[in-house]
Amino acid sequence: MTRILITGAGGSPSTNFVRSLKQSPEDFYFIGLDCNKYYLQRAETQEKHLIPTADKPYYIDFLKEMIQETKPDLLYMQPDQEIAVVSRYRQELNAKVFLPDDETIQLCQDKFVSFQRWKQAGIKVPENIVINNPDDLKEAFSSFGTPLWIRAIISPGGGKGSFKAPDFDIAKAWIDYCKGWGNFVAAQCLREDSITWQSIWKDGELIVAQGRKRLYWEFGNRAPSGVTGLTGAGVTVSDPVVDDIAQKCVLAIDTKPNGIFSVDLTYDFDGVPNPTEINIGRFFTTHLFFTRAGLNMPYIFVKLALGQECPVPAKKKNVLPSDLVWIRGMDFHPVLTDVKNIQACEDIFNRRRDRLKEKK
Repeated sequence: MTRILITGAGGSPSTNFVRSLKQSPEDFYFIGLDCNKYYLQRAETQEKHLIPTADKPYYIDFLKEMIQETKPDLLYMQPDQEIAVVSRYRQELNAKVFLPDDETIQLCQDKFVSFQRWKQAGIKVPENIVINNPDDLKEAFSSFGTPLWIRAIISPGGGKGSFKAPDFDIAKAWIDYCKGWGNFVAAQCLREDSITWQSIWKDGELIVAQGRKRLYWEFGNRAPSGVTGLTGAGVTVSDPVVDDIAQKCVLAIDTKPNGIFSVDLTYDFDGVPNPTEINIGRFFTTHLFFTRAGLNMPYIFVKLALGQECPVPAKKKNVLPSDLVWIRGMDFHPVLTDVKNIQACEDIFNRRRDRLKEKK
């Protein structure tokens, strides 16, 4: 039985990774690691072990010991911080990982460097300015107008630090509060609609990719930026324009990509999807959506990582039909439905509303 060691095992993304593999035709043995003693208890793994945070100097030694004790066939990291550290020390670990080169990890986790690469490649991107001091912030407002989009250059995910600033004073106060001078970038605000293109590569070859558009952020009304990193509902999309731009984004970063590249794009006011970041080495949180719909990307990933015969779909891009919808929320079982069913409910509501209005 294949043994997989999983970090961040108590979080939703890793849990969806485990659930996806449990729906594959094989049995796996899961060893869960988490740095949060409470989250660890939620892990749906056969073993559960508490580990330090990735910024601790003894993290790698701790991980080495866990690998020696549990003897996994594959190590899968979900949190960005752990991906970065494991990538740097991968040669010292007696465990197989399926990651791109360390340079690629660093490029993707730095939003400003990614922006520079894409701009150099001729890909349309929103202009970015590193905010080192208040003068830089004034320049950003002068160049990009109001509101201004502010975010951390290197973020642990979930849109942490991101903020739609309506004016200079509020933006300055936010950066002061976040201790973000030199660590934040400012950019022109784009539209609210965004799309993600999740892909798996092997030795420079695209194996499979699927587009998914976000319909809304869960708890978005409770975050200053409206962005929480928690997709409330997503819909499958097949768009050749997105496919083309996303592939160019990946290849502008790495000419021979390996592993998982999830490209986030936001639409500008001309309707063109602009890349904002690549979530590297990990699946986005709601990838169980694709598994339940018929595309088990974690299973494909594991088989490729282990060099085993892989159930690769004949169609590489957008295997799933468009307009499938995945709706999720805290303490709810996710629901797989489609746009047609949602529209039918709305149509019934509209007819009843119009009828009652006529009576008034």
